[in-house]
Amino acid sequence: MNEAVHTIMTRDLTTVTPGVTLNKVRSIFMEHSIHHLPVVEGGSLVGILTTYDLWKNEIAPKDYGKTRVDEVMTTGVVRISPIDKIGTAAELFLDNRFHALPVVAEENRLLGIVTSFDILLYEFKKEYPRPILFDHLYDQHSQDTARVYA
Repeated sequence: MNEAVHTIMTRDLTTVTPGVTLNKVRSIFMEHSIHHLPVVEGGSLVGILTTYDLWKNEIAPKDYGKTRVDEVMTTGVVRISPIDKIGTAAELFLDNRFHALPVVAEENRLLGIVTSFDILLYEFKKEYPRPILFDHLYDQHSQDTARVYA
């Protein structure tokens, strides 16, 4: 867990801008099988929206078309630097009980995201270098492509 976060983070992200409606967000979550969407403006992180945010804000699906991301996103986002250790990310997950950390450079420039799943996979790979069932997960970061929804 002493390696840098940038070694396991997802670099090519799906992101949204603050003005996107929750209808679009819902379809992004379902289409890409993700649970966390960094919210960006001009490449800088301004918030994060999660599947949990949709639930905790008690917004009825019928209202998704008229509700914007900036109305429900979390703005006080805990973030991490690409040179911080994987163990630091794990501690933040355990202490705060969330599952995603945006990885940012100077001035909140979004570089990637690391999730609790990434840390589990990191440890799994060390223990099982030649898996039978989960081989497809070992190449997942090389198959990512960036998507920004505005």
